[in-house]
Amino acid sequence: TGPYPEFPTDLQSPFMAFLAAGRGVSRIEERVFEGRFGIAGELEKMGALIRLEGKTAVIYGAGSLKGSAVKAADLRGGAALAVAALAAKGETVIEDCRHIERGYEHIIEKLQAIGANIWKETVA
Repeated sequence: TGPYPEFPTDLQSPFMAFLAAGRGVSRIEERVFEGRFGIAGELEKMGALIRLEGKTAVIYGAGSLKGSAVKAADLRGGAALAVAALAAKGETVIEDCRHIERGYEHIIEKLQAIGANIWKETVA
């Protein structure tokens, strides 16, 4: 990642989810923000294999992810979990969705409109 015209750091988390669901070995070097790899642990709950080496994440694409209970710690990480959940086999429950909803207006309805089986459960 880096300033324009390099790869935008804001897309790093969703791209990591995309790479984790694919095949092959990929590397992401984060040169803008420290701690931007926080999503790696949540993706690992879904079956991803990610090794962190300082400012670099090495993603070993498993070819598929599995549904799991995960937590959205921030906006971009939450978006990454939504991407991963759409690609995963089985049900994924994302806790703390407020981060996602804060940044993506009507995201549930938009994803439903393109065929995603997604809903929000309200806890009393």
